[in-house]
Amino acid sequence: MLTPDIAVLPILSFLIGYALGSIPFGIILTKATGAGDLRSIGSGNIGATNVLRTGRKGLAAATLILDMLKATAAILIVHYLLPGHEGVAAIGALIGHLYPVWLKFRGGKGVATFLGILIAMAPLAALIFAGVWIGALLLTRYSSVGGMSASLSAPIAVLFLDGNVPLAMLFLGFALLVVWKHRDNIVRLLQGTESKVGRKTNG
Repeated sequence: MLTPDIAVLPILSFLIGYALGSIPFGIILTKATGAGDLRSIGSGNIGATNVLRTGRKGLAAATLILDMLKATAAILIVHYLLPGHEGVAAIGALIGHLYPVWLKFRGGKGVATFLGILIAMAPLAALIFAGVWIGALLLTRYSSVGGMSASLSAPIAVLFLDGNVPLAMLFLGFALLVVWKHRDNIVRLLQGTESKVGRKTNG
């Protein structure tokens, strides 16, 4: 176990989370398989929904899983090396995905990464998150509605399942960040121009 000065521990935990969270798997996978630069496809977003617009369902699934597991991995690493700072690692992972320095701070929308955080920190809430995500997506066919609905369900689930107010507040902050990253989608939803899953326009 690492034992540096206590003030360093949160910083190190955040950096571990940020480093893993900022890995742009969507871009890496699409470039590696010859599908092109994801930033010039569809909405230009680096997440799984935009990878799906390449027509490669397998790549989209792989992006979703890797964007999820990078956050889980960051939290587990910090749990074993720097126990007690998992929440800081979670913050780093989400911020890293949303604002990766490697992409001039233009990252993804955070839904899969948020789910990865829940898997490590609140497994039952993760199941509810996944159910809401899939249910809202199937009902509306809007990826943005599914992602935002699932994210907003997380703090509610944690509060009712565990009664953990600090954790619920942390997840509420995460949910609001995810909603903020979907602000353009919200405008398109209000205008009736948001694209549904299966179409190749908008984001």
